[in-house]
Amino acid sequence: MSLPSQVKIVEVGPRDGLQNEKQIVPTPVKIELIERLAEAGLRSVEATSFVSPHWVPQMADNSAVLQGIRRHAGTAYSALTPNLQGFDMAVQAGADEVAIFAAASESFSRKNINCSIAESLKRFEPVVSAASALEIPVRGYVSCVVGCPYEGAVAPHQAADVARTLFAMGCYEVSLGDTIGVGTPASIVRLIEACARDIPLGRLAGHYHDTYGMAIANIYASLQTGMATFDASVAGLGGCPYACGASGNVASEDVAYLLAGLGIESGIDLAKLTAIGDWISNALNRPNGAKAGRALRAQSPE
Repeated sequence: MSLPSQVKIVEVGPRDGLQNEKQIVPTPVKIELIERLAEAGLRSVEATSFVSPHWVPQMADNSAVLQGIRRHAGTAYSALTPNLQGFDMAVQAGADEVAIFAAASESFSRKNINCSIAESLKRFEPVVSAASALEIPVRGYVSCVVGCPYEGAVAPHQAADVARTLFAMGCYEVSLGDTIGVGTPASIVRLIEACARDIPLGRLAGHYHDTYGMAIANIYASLQTGMATFDASVAGLGGCPYACGASGNVASEDVAYLLAGLGIESGIDLAKLTAIGDWISNALNRPNGAKAGRALRAQSPE
């Protein structure tokens, strides 16, 4: 199959990226990050999550963030909503889209959200129903699609079963998350093939962490299957508190650089994105995790 001519990058830095920062990031910094990402051409930005501040203190300012941003025409701002209460708050704050999340591993599900996979999926039914009534799109996430920190390798059919349930429930798109970054091109292709038996390829997305340095290779392998949507995080921000040793998401700058080199349209201004990665890394006092970002900034320092 030829490579897609156009690819959508879902920017998850403001939520998935920032949620594991130990120091609370000021609300104005979060707002500026989201606004700058939209200005750089990102058309899908995961802005925050409406989870209990007891579990994720970093996201306690969720409503203030969503209500505080200057909206960029053509950009959708989404929020993670694990339950009906979170959904109602997200809608009130102005979320254009919501996301729900399940795991392909029973152990991870219990450690992460304290219930079985089946129970978690059951909990999401009212959220999807309420979203449908308001015509708000719902995106589904599946964690640990290739490997689990507690169970080891995860069979493709396990992840496909969960993805299929989320799609049947009403998720317009299902993001396949290699949470601990153990995937390789071969295992990722097997996963996509298993999921694509029941879900149109255009409704699947790749969410690959870069723990073993395989994320870009996995995206290229996914592009060869025809997949055309990928989650990424500016400056490689992120990780997973429930997956020991899991490094950040693949950097948005690295994905944009790959796509540009392949002649694939993403709508992203790479120079602007690179500047954002540098800025947010400095604001958080942490190294910039984007290899392409660091190289490009070194060539043209401001």
